[in-house]
Amino acid sequence: MKTDKELKKWFKEVASESPDKYYATDILEREGFLRKKCKCGLWFWTVNKNQEVCGDPACQGGTNVVEENPSKVKLSFIEVWEQFKKMFSSWGYKPVARYPVVARWNPTTDFTMASIAAFQPYVISGEVEPPAQKLVIPQFCLRFGDVDNVGVTGSHCTGFVMIGQHIFVEPSKWDQNKLFEDIYKYITEGVGIPKSELTLHEDAWAGGANYGPCMEFFSRGVELFNQVYMLYEHRESGDKELDIKVLDMGLGMERVAWFSQGAPNIYEATFPEVLRKLEKRTNVQHDVDLFKKFSQYSSLLNVDEVDDINKVWEEVGEKLNMDGAALKKSITPMTAIYSVAEHTRALLVAINDGALPSNVGGGYNLRVILRRALGFIDQYGWDVKLKEVAKWHAEELQPIFPELIENIDEIGKILDVETGKHYATKEKAKHIVERIIYKEIETETLLKLYDSDGISPATVKEEAEKHGKIIIIPDNFYALVAQRHEQKVKKLATKKEHDIDLKGVPDTEILYWGSHTKLEFDAKVIKIVGDKAVLDRTAFYPTSGGQLHDIGIIGDAEITEVFKQGSHVVHTFKGALKEGETVKCVVDAERRLQLAIHHTATHIVNGAAKHVLGMHVWQAGAAKTLEKSRLDITHYESLTKEEMEKIESAANDTVKKDIPVNKMLIPRKEAEEKYGFALYQGGAVPGKMIRVVEIPDVDVEACGGTHLDRTGEVGEIKIIKSTKLQDGIVRLEFAAGKAAEKAEQQESAQLSEIAAVLGVNNDQVPARAAELFQKWKKAKKTLKKKQPLAAEDLEMVSNDIFQGTDEEVIEETAKILKTPVKDVEKAVKKFLKEIEEMGKGVE
Repeated sequence: MKTDKELKKWFKEVASESPDKYYATDILEREGFLRKKCKCGLWFWTVNKNQEVCGDPACQGGTNVVEENPSKVKLSFIEVWEQFKKMFSSWGYKPVARYPVVARWNPTTDFTMASIAAFQPYVISGEVEPPAQKLVIPQFCLRFGDVDNVGVTGSHCTGFVMIGQHIFVEPSKWDQNKLFEDIYKYITEGVGIPKSELTLHEDAWAGGANYGPCMEFFSRGVELFNQVYMLYEHRESGDKELDIKVLDMGLGMERVAWFSQGAPNIYEATFPEVLRKLEKRTNVQHDVDLFKKFSQYSSLLNVDEVDDINKVWEEVGEKLNMDGAALKKSITPMTAIYSVAEHTRALLVAINDGALPSNVGGGYNLRVILRRALGFIDQYGWDVKLKEVAKWHAEELQPIFPELIENIDEIGKILDVETGKHYATKEKAKHIVERIIYKEIETETLLKLYDSDGISPATVKEEAEKHGKIIIIPDNFYALVAQRHEQKVKKLATKKEHDIDLKGVPDTEILYWGSHTKLEFDAKVIKIVGDKAVLDRTAFYPTSGGQLHDIGIIGDAEITEVFKQGSHVVHTFKGALKEGETVKCVVDAERRLQLAIHHTATHIVNGAAKHVLGMHVWQAGAAKTLEKSRLDITHYESLTKEEMEKIESAANDTVKKDIPVNKMLIPRKEAEEKYGFALYQGGAVPGKMIRVVEIPDVDVEACGGTHLDRTGEVGEIKIIKSTKLQDGIVRLEFAAGKAAEKAEQQESAQLSEIAAVLGVNNDQVPARAAELFQKWKKAKKTLKKKQPLAAEDLEMVSNDIFQGTDEEVIEETAKILKTPVKDVEKAVKKFLKEIEEMGKGVE
């Protein structure tokens, strides 16, 4: 089997040998295009007889968009989509709204990186129907491979809109010439670029063992877009034509705006209003003429493609009759503004769609660009707040993405919190740098400080210069950070707990998706492997989705564990069972009910947390046991006691309203159209049909667990505690129903025990504990000075009363004794014992 890289290289040669078979040569020849071969070895098409190079900036020596711009239609960023939508709608394409940049429906990636990614993996595989067979979409995407180039090259972004032209049809409906003609008409008529200004590259594409030809559109050294035709599947048994052929045309909305306007760079064309506001706020003088000249060569400053970036700055300077260092000094304040604006725009959309900057997962990359933006603001001493820049972007993007301005207040709060963390880190940096300043600070040291402590290289440089030390920051620093992070975050292979040979065994019919009261049923034993049995149908819930399995009886055998393997539910049993026999099955009712209570309560608490904390809250993990349930949610800081109380109150309000809990098995396409991607709170769910659990106006999720029929059946929900699990993730632990009652009883019993040990009433425990703690500290101090203890030093007399619930009394006592709530009784006994030991011999 060839790798995707090998497959692309091989098929590119195949396609180039038979261009009439794989490319729209009929239309190209009709339009007067000639096929030529560049010095780089690439086959390309042009109407210019004298053109000898393919038009790639590396082959023609840069880009030239500003001088004598060839586009006959000037389009703003917003107008690019409006024009595209108008033309393609008239040709039968359906415009669809963008998908979130947080790709919760896709188990293979954190973020949406291309327009086609909105439909991966299930639409591409044919498992799920697309929103339409012919569609167009303005998909916001995130990519973090070129962070160091943003602002400098004039064409790189971390967040961008890829307009997708997509087709999903069976081979009989595939018309590649028509697909090519549609995009050709758009660029020549809609954008008004004469065909004499176009150069088309023959290429190939491969990914996920699918492959096909590809045609790239260039003009003046700028790649405007490409059309990928997914036609074949690569298999060990032999390649075959795909059952569903796919068109993947991705057009950079920013690039087309840039090209049509003849702007100096992509940023000036995309968010000009934001840039003018930043210039006014920072007093940076924008040398328009210099940037027009610089734009022709800025693409050469790609740090990923050059060995000596300073040498390239000198070469570009020579072309502009300037010293390279002087050019860089003149250019960088404005490139910093471009970076601040671009990074904030990416953060705006990512946070709106449910992502949070953090030190883990995809959030790591968001924090990288956030702190890079803040680094530029600090470097130049600008009075700029990211939340203001985000609001300017939301206003400018409102015509196509109105949801951004609707959520801007919450997004602004998150950006403020992250800014506060950044400056706290800077303060810490001063002390760290002071400790290492007299050592050699190399790139590896800078990387370690950034990765471990979040300290930017600019901060290290600033602090080092105060001590007279010069620090050199590599131009590709953030690329090195990303590389280091990728190496650090290794994907661990999932350990299979069970691997039973079930080849040929029919899929298990699922009965537990109906009512949680389905506890008795008859079934046939169709496979036994040791102490494991598979039935033709079952109501026993297997451990999954964070919920513990059911137990009970099958025939004369006791069921001790239930798990899922593929499409089979496997029951571990004690006793005797025979293959082929029909047995009566009974699920343990008490266990099933408590687990259903906790699972339903988890949905309720999730909805309550989102209501109280904001739209950025998403489920990051969950577990439901008999004793309690836990819910991990995305949130940017630890929860306060007040926030916990509000969540608990909101959750119990939902219980009191006795809302129906709707459980439905419906087609994925229908579910997504009705509920959106909030369905995937617990992650991606495979299958054409998905089970949806909905508590109207509270929570909706794709979920396979057991649930009650109404929220009123849950009973009281009691939040036990909250902890910050990791950066950006907060854990809530709670109990519901009888488990909540039991938790309260345990608290009361714990408090009574502590009160008895201290010899006071329950409401006098905090005051007596405070006195105990102070006497203990004083006694230790006295003995350390080798002074005698008096009896009054150890005597405890406080009987002050603390007003509050049992839970609040214990929490207050824990604070006083500086110990976890669960260890309060142990701490009281420890302090009493030590005081008793210290008091021996006191008269």
